[in-house]
Amino acid sequence: MRKFILRSTLLILILAGCTKDTDHENLEHLENQERSQVSIKEKARIAAHYCEENNLNTNFCILIDMSVHSGKKRFYVWDFKTNRIINSYMVTHGCCEGPWGEDASKSSIQFSNIEDSHCSSKGKYKIGERAWSSFGVHVKYVLHGLESTNSNAKDRHIVFHSWGMVSDEEVFPAGTPEGWGCPAISNNAFTEIDAYLKDSGPTLMWIY
Repeated sequence: MRKFILRSTLLILILAGCTKDTDHENLEHLENQERSQVSIKEKARIAAHYCEENNLNTNFCILIDMSVHSGKKRFYVWDFKTNRIINSYMVTHGCCEGPWGEDASKSSIQFSNIEDSHCSSKGKYKIGERAWSSFGVHVKYVLHGLESTNSNAKDRHIVFHSWGMVSDEEVFPAGTPEGWGCPAISNNAFTEIDAYLKDSGPTLMWIY
């Protein structure tokens, strides 16, 4: 009887601890979401001016907020005409020294502009040429890094493509599988974005 009581007490304490950890993770996530919403509007304002000054598409841009947990939608299509998000999707980031295809850094992303680092690079990109890809729906867009933080993107073969391992829906508290630095979205999401990009001309993608 005494052993049963001890085991029951231990189980209650473990469950209480797990609940506390989960509550803390959810609260932290909600706080990050609120900060992200403020950040998106500010980034969109800066992006609009940047596109006008640099002859990029002034109808829409793509904003990727890497401060958001990878199990949540953090890839945003921002419409400059209506000043709002018109679509949001899941997106990968680079695994760096972690395991490819897993979610080891889902809430603790590292960045690098170094070749073979397998990390994502922050900064503004010009979405350029449409080409064939061995991944997903077999279409990719070449990315041209426009800042010192992503200037090696083309040499690193960092492109925008789809990947069958990326979910259409949010998977939080799990994360999105990590690749080698390319911003990849689900096949269905890419098909939607491709329809925007095919005839849009050079378009801004900003990873921050």
